[in-house]
Amino acid sequence: MNTKTTTTNESLLHYNKVTHSYGAFNPFEKTIDEIQQEILSKEALEFLVALQNKFNFRRQELLRLRTEKALKINQGELPSFLKETENIRSSTWQVAPCPADLQKRHVEITGPADAKMIINALNSGADIFMADLEDALSPTWENVILGQKSLKEAVSKSLKFKNETEKWYELKETTATLLVRPRGLHLEEKNITLNGNPLSASLVDFGLYFFHNAKKRLELGTGPYFYLPKMESHLEARWWNEVFIFSQEFLKIPQGSIRATMLIETCLAALEMEEMLFELKDHTSGLNAGRWDYIFSFIKKFKNHIDFVFPDRSQVTMSTPFMQAYCELLVKTCHRRGAHAIGGMAAFIPNRKEPEITEKALIQVRADKSREANLGFDGTWVAHPDLVTIARAEFEKVLGVKANQKEKQIGKNILASEILNIKIPHGKITETGIRTNINVALLYLDRWLHGTGAAALYNLMEDAATAEISRSELWQWLKFESKLDDGRVFNKNLYLSLKNEEVQKILEQKLAIDLKLSIEILDCLVLDTQFHEFLTTFAYPHLH
Repeated sequence: MNTKTTTTNESLLHYNKVTHSYGAFNPFEKTIDEIQQEILSKEALEFLVALQNKFNFRRQELLRLRTEKALKINQGELPSFLKETENIRSSTWQVAPCPADLQKRHVEITGPADAKMIINALNSGADIFMADLEDALSPTWENVILGQKSLKEAVSKSLKFKNETEKWYELKETTATLLVRPRGLHLEEKNITLNGNPLSASLVDFGLYFFHNAKKRLELGTGPYFYLPKMESHLEARWWNEVFIFSQEFLKIPQGSIRATMLIETCLAALEMEEMLFELKDHTSGLNAGRWDYIFSFIKKFKNHIDFVFPDRSQVTMSTPFMQAYCELLVKTCHRRGAHAIGGMAAFIPNRKEPEITEKALIQVRADKSREANLGFDGTWVAHPDLVTIARAEFEKVLGVKANQKEKQIGKNILASEILNIKIPHGKITETGIRTNINVALLYLDRWLHGTGAAALYNLMEDAATAEISRSELWQWLKFESKLDDGRVFNKNLYLSLKNEEVQKILEQKLAIDLKLSIEILDCLVLDTQFHEFLTTFAYPHLH
C-alpha cells in the first residue's frame, strides 16, 4: 500500500492509502482515494490523535485486567456478583430519560455498513438499524473507509446505490433510527499508526463516525447513537463514558447527546449489568442480549474447566436454563433502572426457493420472538428485512401500541450460580455437529478473508460471533477428548479426517473462493494447545 505520514499535535501519524484490493463496490462518484481524503481529513485525524493519546493507555490496562481475571478463573476461582459494588445494586437510581426516537425499539435490524445494506435496512420498516462495524464487517481498510463514507451519506440522506442491472436504491423519507457499533476494545486498526503504534479500532470507528455526523444528527432532531460490544466489566463501561464526555466537549455539543446500548455478550458482563448501566447512566439507553458471543465467552473463559464443555451449538438454545436466567436478569436489571431490554438475533435468512424450509424456520422465529416479548423484552433483533413484520407482530401481540414495557418488573432473584450453570439436559456432541462447525468455520473464514463479514450460509446469517462458537467448540472438544453420542472420542485424527471430507464437499460444490488460507487458520485455531482469544485478531494480519 501507498502510505502517508503527517504531523498532528506534535505526534507522527501514519496511515495507509486504500487500494481497491478486494473489489468492494464503490457506489460513489468520488474515487477511493478522494473518499479517503474526505474521511481522514486533517480535522478528523486531529480528533483521532486526541482520543488515542487520552484513552489508549487505559484501554490497554483494561485488556490486562481481562487477562488477570481469566487467569484467576482458570485457576478455579469462579466469578460472581461484585461485593465492592453492592451499594450500586442496592441503591435507587435511574438511567437518563430516553430520546424520543429510541422509545420504540420493537424490531431492530443489523448488518454491515455497506451502501446497499444500509439503504435496505433503513427502508425495511424496522424501528432501528444497527450498522455493524464489528462482527458483520470484515475490516479491510477499504471496508472501513467506505463504511464511514456510506454512513456519512446516509446521515445526510444522500446515499444512493445502483446495482449491476442499473436499478437504483434510495432512502425513503421516513427511515429506521440509525445506531452504529464500533469494533471492540481488543481490536486495533493497523492501517493508522501514531508514533509507530496502531490506533484503537474502537476509537477509530467511533471517532470517525462521531466527528463527521454528530452535529448533523443533532440538527436533524436525533443524535449520535451507538451499540457497544464485547465489554467484560463496568470499568470498561466507565472508559466509554469518559470517551463520550471528552468527545462531546471536543466538538462542543451538549453532554448527554450520545446514547449507547451495551451488548451483554460475555458471561462476566452478565454479572455486572447494573454497574455497567450505572457507569453509563447519562449516556445509555439499554442493554442487548448478544446471545452468540455470550455462548462463545463461556468456552473462552472456562476453557480449562471440563464442567463447561458445550454440546453441538444447535442444542444451545434460548430455552436452556442458563440462557433463560441470563435473559431474566437482563430484563430485570434494565426495567429496574428505566432502560430498554433488547432481545437477541433471529439469524435465519428466508429462502424463496425453499418454501418448506423457510416456513419451518419461521415457526421457530415466531416462537423465539414471542418468548422474548412475553418475558419482558422491549424489542428484538433480526438479520433480514423479511423478518421485520414477523418479529413486529409477536411484539405487538404483547405490547399493543405501547412503545415499550419498561414498567414490567421481574421480582425473581437470579443467582450467579444460575448464570454459570451451563448444563444442558440431554446435550450431545454429534458427528453432524462437528461437521457443521468445521464447514461453517471454513466458509466464514473464506468470506471474511475476502472482505465479507456477514455471510449467508445454509439459510443462516453467520458473522464473527457464530464462527467463534464453531471453532472454539472444536478446540474445547479436542482438548478434553470429548465423547460423541456414538461412543467415539474426538481426537486430532478424527478432526483431520472429518475436516478433509468437509473440504472436499466445499470444493466440489464450489462454495469457497480460496480455502487454502482458511484451512491453515482453522487448523491453528483448533489444534494449537494454546487457545487463541479471538478468531478475528488471529486472522487480521492477513487482511489488507
